[in-house]
Amino acid sequence: MSTLKADAPVRIKRTRGGPKGLRITDVAALAGVSPITVSRVFNSPDSVAPDTLERVRAVVQKLGYVPNRLAGGLSSSRSRLIAAIVPTISHSLFAETVQVFSETMSRAGYEVLLALSGYSATNEESLLDTVLSRRPEGVLLTGVAHTDWLRERLKRVGIPVVETWDMTDTPIDMLVGFSHYQIGAAVAGHLLERGARRPALISANDARALARRAGFRERLAKAGIEDVPEELVAPPSSVAAGKRALLALRERVDDIDAVFCGSDLLAIGVLGVAREAGLSVPSQLAMCGFGALEFGTETTPQLSTVRVDGTRIGENAARFLLDRLSGATTVDECCLLDVGFSVVARETT
Repeated sequence: MSTLKADAPVRIKRTRGGPKGLRITDVAALAGVSPITVSRVFNSPDSVAPDTLERVRAVVQKLGYVPNRLAGGLSSSRSRLIAAIVPTISHSLFAETVQVFSETMSRAGYEVLLALSGYSATNEESLLDTVLSRRPEGVLLTGVAHTDWLRERLKRVGIPVVETWDMTDTPIDMLVGFSHYQIGAAVAGHLLERGARRPALISANDARALARRAGFRERLAKAGIEDVPEELVAPPSSVAAGKRALLALRERVDDIDAVFCGSDLLAIGVLGVAREAGLSVPSQLAMCGFGALEFGTETTPQLSTVRVDGTRIGENAARFLLDRLSGATTVDECCLLDVGFSVVARETT
């Protein structure tokens, strides 16, 4: 077994173009391993012994070797690329899932190409065409409300697809999520239990938020509350949008005693307006958000919210894809996981 010394001179015959002329066999020869082992260092590092992994990476660093992934993909029909389409990463809700998903795929030798749809189904369609041109081996999508064209396109392409952050009986392929409808119903029940008689709703008007709206309104209807004042705002949610929405609601309705906000950011805006109006929270105005953002425990009073385990979503979405890519599961097996949610009751309710 050969060992690379940090100060050892390196003499490799290169073709014109400098480091670009390096071949995988050059790295293998200097590291004292086979070319296939070098390939595994880049494509499946978990399968390489730690000391060998360190030795090969040291050679790669010293030579400045860059693998030609395009050529490798063409010759093996594998790109080692996974496409992830999400609405935004500005909110920690999605960022947490994307982070753990990317880390898990990376450890297995895959690269994640991230694309931001901005809550637009039209943008999602355009992005899908773009990412498919890169020949990804799998696709992660956010939500289940896609256009018929996108669903059909993915089914025809025939690569593994995992949808996240929602729940449906008819997924494109695999699904890791939770029911937004049930969240809305659960929050309505929570506010009713806390004595709310005139609850209102402030929500973004994207598909997932509207599913929470439906669950909220239908649960209240079962309790005899049909008239639910509401304000819908354009995504992404913000504190300022929450402030404007509550002010608009209070101009129309003067007896609101509780508000379900489609995000914690909207709820923070509502809390600010309540303070400025001299309203006691929660006795005069209760409020609940969604997302369990970290700052919710730093407000005064502390913000009630709904918590979803974004880390668990990311981990299982990656596991579903990796199992399919390795052949551990097949397209005939239904891989569906409901991670659930919890209503976190704090001082604002």
